[in-house]
Amino acid sequence: MTVESETAGAYTDAPPAAAAPPAANPALMGLICFLPSGITLGLWFVGYLDTTALPGGMIPIVTFAAGLFLLLGAVSALGAGDSVTAAIFGVFSAFWTSFGVLLMALNNGWIIDAGTGQPLSTEQIGSIQSTYLLSFTLVFVLLTLATLRLPLMFTVGFVLVDITFVLAYLGVTAGNAGLFPIAGITTFGFCAVFAYILYDAFGQALGGRALAMGNPIRRS
Repeated sequence: MTVESETAGAYTDAPPAAAAPPAANPALMGLICFLPSGITLGLWFVGYLDTTALPGGMIPIVTFAAGLFLLLGAVSALGAGDSVTAAIFGVFSAFWTSFGVLLMALNNGWIIDAGTGQPLSTEQIGSIQSTYLLSFTLVFVLLTLATLRLPLMFTVGFVLVDITFVLAYLGVTAGNAGLFPIAGITTFGFCAVFAYILYDAFGQALGGRALAMGNPIRRS
C-alpha cells in the first residue's frame, strides 16, 4: 500500500467535524426581563398602580426583574464580544436599578435635608426627580443618535423611550400631572416595539425567518 493510499484512508475514516453550536443571543433574556418593568411603568403613568397608597409597589419589579437581569444580559453580551448590546443593556440596567434605589430612598426617608435634619419637602423631592430624569433623558437621546445604524425598529423604540422621559421630566418640573398618562401611552408603545424585536429574536433562535425591521436611518 502506498503512502498516498494510506493517507487517503486516514482522511476517509476520520469522523466528521462536529457542527459549531449556535451563538448565544443575550437579547432574549434581556428583552423578556425588560418588558414586565416597562409595562409596570406604563401602568403607573396611566394611574393603574396607585403609588400614593402603594409607594413601594414598583421596587421589586424595577430593581430585580429589569435591573438585575439586564445587568446579566450586559455581562453575557460582553462575553460574546457584542459591545453595542452590552452598552444598551447596561444603561437600561443602570436606569432600572437606580430607579428602584431612588424609590426605596424616598419612600423610606433615607434622604433628609442636610441643613435642617428634617424630611425632604415636596419641592426638594421634585428637584431630585427632575435631575434624575434629565440626566437619563440626555443619555437616552445620545443612545438613540449613536445607534442610528441599527435597523429602524430599534430607532423607533429608542425614540419612544426618549419621548417618555421628556414627558416625565416636564411633568415633574412643571407639576403637570396630565403629561403622565401620555407618557404611559408612549411607554406601552416602546414596550410593543421591543416585544416585536423579542418575538423576532425568539423566532430566529428557533429556526424561523427574520421579521421585517426596516432599513437603518444611517448607513454610512
